[in-house]
Amino acid sequence: MRIRGPVWHHPAVLVLSRREVEELLDPDELVDWVARAMAALSAGEVSMPPRIAADVADAVPPGFLAAMPAHVPSLGALTTKLVAVFPGNAGRGLETHQAVVAAFDPETGVPVALMDGASVTERRTAAGSALSTRLLAREDASVLAILGTGVQARAHARAVSRVRPIREVRIAGRDEGRARALAEELSGELEAEVVPAASFAEAMSGADVVCAATHSPEPVIRREWVEPGMHLTSVGFNTAGREVDGETVRDSLLVVESREQALAPLPAGSNDVVWAIRDGLIGPDHVHAEIGELVAGTRPGRESENQISLYKSMGVAVQDAAAAALVLSKARERGLGREVDV
Repeated sequence: MRIRGPVWHHPAVLVLSRREVEELLDPDELVDWVARAMAALSAGEVSMPPRIAADVADAVPPGFLAAMPAHVPSLGALTTKLVAVFPGNAGRGLETHQAVVAAFDPETGVPVALMDGASVTERRTAAGSALSTRLLAREDASVLAILGTGVQARAHARAVSRVRPIREVRIAGRDEGRARALAEELSGELEAEVVPAASFAEAMSGADVVCAATHSPEPVIRREWVEPGMHLTSVGFNTAGREVDGETVRDSLLVVESREQALAPLPAGSNDVVWAIRDGLIGPDHVHAEIGELVAGTRPGRESENQISLYKSMGVAVQDAAAAALVLSKARERGLGREVDV
């Protein structure tokens, strides 16, 4: 006689398209959910191993596929993001970051949702910078410089403009034509005046908040262009270089998402921070705070009007988890998505 085991039933997985994810990610609510996730991370209330990646050395230029799992109990989130970063896509008319996010039931581990991850990455990264601006920029900050012309540049202009009284946005990139095109596009939707700048230095001159979102291997934020009182954000990632020079890191109030990950080797860590340590400009203790500590009030933020603050983001998995949990909650409320048996 053959003994049969139990027949397990797996509920259908909710599949959400890019359009649906974008519709469900309210930008203001997302900043608050990211803040909750970052506070939980700094309090030691999450499980988030360092990012791992498989290199694709034969791509031109080389790319990689990274895995980013996280469990955030306070948000009921158990997720993993698979993100492929292929810089050569920029010349193919494709986005450099391609991704999916899978969500699981934190009580059973059963997969419950699969959603577009490129829009999650785009929105949660900009939300992190907006959160840092809310916590660190001067209250009267009104001039925003965007360094870059891609997906993250667009997202940062939109998100950061919502947390300070921005009256002027300057767009700068290595391609002046793309900078003009993005400025024209954003002029139609932002209340601020949006203008192209001829160079990164020109965009930064007199700015209050500077957001770098490039793939440049050479610094686009240089100390000679940084002025007292600026708040700087940097989200760019290039294994061969850095977005912020070491002198700027040295002279700034440095805030990161995770000390452990910022100081780790690639692909988890930040060349901007690690190379400044390598060059003897700072020590590991130069990291002033994790952004979650600022959210919780366990570390102070800006201490004077003239202080330079720098938020260096590497993108951490708890941010993806927060965004995915928000998407899933809203999708269930509104009945969006398609259930698929897998």
